[in-house]
This record gives sequence, structure tokens and C-alpha cells, in this order.
Amino acid sequence: MMENANNNEFIGYEYKEVTIPRSMDSVYTDGYANFGWQPEGSSATPSVGKIVVKYKRNRKLRNKAEITRLQRKFDACAEEIQAMERSKKSTASLVAYTLGLIGTAFLAGATFAYLAGMIALCTVLAIPGFAGWIFPYFCFVKLRASKTAKLNPLIEKKYDEMYETCEKANALLAE
Repeated sequence: MMENANNNEFIGYEYKEVTIPRSMDSVYTDGYANFGWQPEGSSATPSVGKIVVKYKRNRKLRNKAEITRLQRKFDACAEEIQAMERSKKSTASLVAYTLGLIGTAFLAGATFAYLAGMIALCTVLAIPGFAGWIFPYFCFVKLRASKTAKLNPLIEKKYDEMYETCEKANALLAE
């Protein structure tokens, strides 16, 4: 809490800490300014790729209830964007890991067949085993690309919704 230097009015502040992915730092900093929040600084977290950003704003904010509602909407949109970004890789990863595991099982079978002296069975099991190690990468790339193409328009719509929310909040701050 501090005094305003221009007219010696007392200003009480409220404070907020937000843990966000490093990639969303500028989105939050720009967006939260429309809800009356001023950034105070940021620090790294033990989680890789995340930061904690500290904000403050005047407690005597006009239209505080409506601005808080709009801020919750902004936060919900940001969470949905983050979830969609994560889902771009999750399905592709799951399929690739499963195929790799199946390939490993075939190679294990080929190894045991070789140790048992069954060279023909070893060859038959090794071919799908090696394919199970090579094919997952290409499968991952293709699935991720198709999921990205499908999700990018939805992510852009969420960003547009966030910006509209920020515009409304900024208009309320100006009143």
C-alpha cells in the first residue's frame, strides 16, 4: 500500500500470483492489464516451463464485480487454449508409444527365438519388431500434424474470445 505522489491520496492494493506456462507470459501480462492488474515481477518455478507472475491493482476499482467475472472468463479461455495445445501431442504420443512397445515385444520374441535356435521364427518376429521401432515416429508426426490442423482454428477462436473479453473489461475500467 502506498500514497499517490500527485495528490496524496491513499491507495490500497490487492495482490495476485498466477502460475502460468512461460509461453503464455505475454498473453497474461497484456490481458491482465485490461482488468486493472499491474505486473510486479516474475520468478521461475520448480516446474519446467512455468513461471509465477505477481500482479497488483487498486482495491477501489469501479465495476469490480463485472471486471472479476470477465477476468474469470479470460482465465477459462486461457486454460482451454493450454489444454488444446497439450492435446496436439498427447494422442500422437500415445499411439507412437504403443506402437513402439508392440515393436519391442516382437523384438523380445525374436531374441528368445534366436536363443532357442529357431532362426526362421527369429527373422519372422524381427521384421515387425524393427518396423515397430521405425514406424512410430512417422505416425507421431502425421497424427500431430492432423490434430494441429484441426485445433488451430479453435485456438484462434479462443484467442478472439479472450481479446473481446479484454476489450469489455478495458471499457469498464475507463468508465
